[in-house]
Amino acid sequence: MRRSIGFSLTLLSVSLLVVASLGVGWQLLVLNRGIEDVDWALVVAGATGSLLIVAGLVWLCVWLLREIGANQRQRAFLDAVTHEMKTPLASMRLYLDTLDRHDPGRTRRQEFLGRMRGDLERLDRTVEQVLSAARAEDRRVRAQLERVPLSDLLRRCIAEIQQIHQLPDRAVAFESDVDAQVRGSAGELAVVFHNLLENAVKYSDAPVEVSVRVRGPVDGRVNVEIRDRGVGIPSDELRKIFQRFYRAGRDVQRTASGLGLGLFIVRNLVRRQGGRVVARSDGSGQGSRFVVTLRAC
Repeated sequence: MRRSIGFSLTLLSVSLLVVASLGVGWQLLVLNRGIEDVDWALVVAGATGSLLIVAGLVWLCVWLLREIGANQRQRAFLDAVTHEMKTPLASMRLYLDTLDRHDPGRTRRQEFLGRMRGDLERLDRTVEQVLSAARAEDRRVRAQLERVPLSDLLRRCIAEIQQIHQLPDRAVAFESDVDAQVRGSAGELAVVFHNLLENAVKYSDAPVEVSVRVRGPVDGRVNVEIRDRGVGIPSDELRKIFQRFYRAGRDVQRTASGLGLGLFIVRNLVRRQGGRVVARSDGSGQGSRFVVTLRAC
């Protein structure tokens, strides 16, 4: 990455020097020979070449800005992974050292073991998120499509999220017109809806209010809408949030930790099922909606 950016900067500098040289050369040519004696064919050729160089410079600048942005997101991802892995490891080490040095009693021991189990689950989720991103990006992998009872799958995902975050039943409302069945991979769809529900809960202020609605089938398609009343998404970032390593505005980044992989995984896995996912939000502080469209059986 650094080499490509360094090469691009060098090429940009050389191109600017060439354009400047052409401009100076044109001025000297006019001054020395006069406007009447100028070879206009040469002028046209020079002007065309200059325009092509300028167009190339514009393209190069756009590409360079994208590369710099991708590099920054990758660094942020590495920092986040380091934090998400080191924090539970440090916590478990502290509890183990405490248990090793003295006996805290049965009650405290059970409390320590429970917290260590929570740290281990957090570490496991981080590793699984990274592995899921690698699998989702692998174009050689083909989803094993089957008939999936969508309502049952969603209820299981909701129950898991409620258990992980210790939420009351009313925190996540579920509504379905029919017991729709879709064509897809049950395992991959579970990852999709788990990630969307995780985000909806993570980026919501207390008390958490999330709704899951199933609509259809209409024209052979079933829609699943997951809506929250959380921090929302700025309108200019709605198309970017599915990029790998991307995390929306600073308000979102301050609200909760994350790797910037969840929605990247969601998009790739949904596409693998032959579906699509879109994000909608009225802006920061207005909550967000994610609509997943899948093929009905």
